[in-house]
Amino acid sequence: MGSGQWHVEKRSTLKNDSFVKEYNPVSETGSLSIIVLGASGDLAKKKTFPALFNLYHQGFLNPDEVHIFGYARSKISDEELRDKIHGYLVDEKNASEKAEALSKFLKLIKYVSGPYDSEEGFKRLDKAISEHEISKKTSEGSSRRLFYLALPPSVYPSVSKMIKAWCTNKSDLGGWTRIVVEKPFGKDLESAEQLSSQIGALFDEPQIYRIDHYLGKELVQNMLVLRFANRLFLPLWNRDNIANVQIVFREDFGTEGRGGYFDEYGIIRDIIQNHLLQVLCLVAMEKPISLKPEHIRDEKVKVLQSVIPIKDEEVVLGQYEGYRDDPTVPNDSNTPTFATTILRIDNERWEGVPFILKAGKAMSSKKADIRIQFKDVPGDIFKCQNQGRNEFVIRLQPSEAMYMKLTVKQPGLEMQTVQSELDLSYKQRYQGVSIPEAYERLILDTIRGDQQHFVRRDELKAAWEIFTPLLHRIDKGEVKSIPYKQGSRGPAEADQLLKKAGYMQTHGYIWIPPTL
Repeated sequence: MGSGQWHVEKRSTLKNDSFVKEYNPVSETGSLSIIVLGASGDLAKKKTFPALFNLYHQGFLNPDEVHIFGYARSKISDEELRDKIHGYLVDEKNASEKAEALSKFLKLIKYVSGPYDSEEGFKRLDKAISEHEISKKTSEGSSRRLFYLALPPSVYPSVSKMIKAWCTNKSDLGGWTRIVVEKPFGKDLESAEQLSSQIGALFDEPQIYRIDHYLGKELVQNMLVLRFANRLFLPLWNRDNIANVQIVFREDFGTEGRGGYFDEYGIIRDIIQNHLLQVLCLVAMEKPISLKPEHIRDEKVKVLQSVIPIKDEEVVLGQYEGYRDDPTVPNDSNTPTFATTILRIDNERWEGVPFILKAGKAMSSKKADIRIQFKDVPGDIFKCQNQGRNEFVIRLQPSEAMYMKLTVKQPGLEMQTVQSELDLSYKQRYQGVSIPEAYERLILDTIRGDQQHFVRRDELKAAWEIFTPLLHRIDKGEVKSIPYKQGSRGPAEADQLLKKAGYMQTHGYIWIPPTL
């Protein structure tokens, strides 16, 4: 598939025809300049540039309009940057079929070197962008400039000042300037608010896109459709039927070379306060009055503002054995590499339902899922409650799937029950349909000006208000991390906390992704 116009095949099994959109290249009046700051870093190489190439290859970036600029301190040439990112853009198995598109894409990339606080560097960058805009015969003020800050948050203020002073486009003639900032957005409420104020003094909220890549995942984006387009779930989605909700993130590897960086943040700041909390909002929010981004984000903020303060007895922290062997990690570090915490939402729908957020490194498996466990059936005439409760599980990664755990009659002459599932596994059901990477979706949303899947400032503030008191207690050593073995489930105390919260583990049932 080349880089021209691309249309998604309409399949009634995949999309309702009345809802299918034409996926044409992003095209507005004026040229489009995408500027990746931190272009020589890992994030840009592994995520940003591959996402841009996939958008280009699928026809979402018009080669007659777009140009891509890399900016960083490294003193390298255009060709050296292209060589740096080349290996990350295609897999070996499909390199030949994408070779032509890859060659054309790489030619769109130009590199500018300079410090992040230098007027001269950003003047050179603006000159390069302007030359591209002139070459596309773009009228003044109608061009579009997207700045992607693949940088540490510590340099956001200085970079934002330089962009504002030297690189912004005039927006009164249909053009725009937008900036994308990566997490972490601060380390606590005070630092996040300071960062927001510094950037907010330079750019309006509609220009700022705080990216959380979890909001771009296919199954996360499916949450609103699942909840509000299916009559089945409407009467069940409340405290009368749901016993508890788990949102889980596990990695089967440790910090591996980034221990010093990770030690400054820990698993709560790295995963729970942003990724898992965003998922919680989508699970718990009320139906928005429309699908407009602001209406959806309004409902998410209401959820966050309804969360009551976290109790220390509903938190278990862990640190895997061997974490401190990293020479960049202090010998007395209390930084958690594992955390289970229970959030409680004080509103009519969710009062009394524990939301269990769990994340860990060096665990027994790698996965991320949402697990909604329903209450016991009253009057259990089959005496099967010990087999497990009904659960609705949304597997975010790997092997994207949704399945409902049900109790059914075991085939045979005896009246015996067993747990089974209704299963929607994406690879099996949607064969041949490519599931986009989260960064592809979110960059495309940024170009289109759709902020639905980005974090608004008041949303960010409400999220930090929930976790800052706990984080400060951890930083002071008042809440200790418990050692756990690498490759385990984490501290045993975490399982005890789940049991105390009312979670009933299913014994003897394991979900196995179906084969094609």
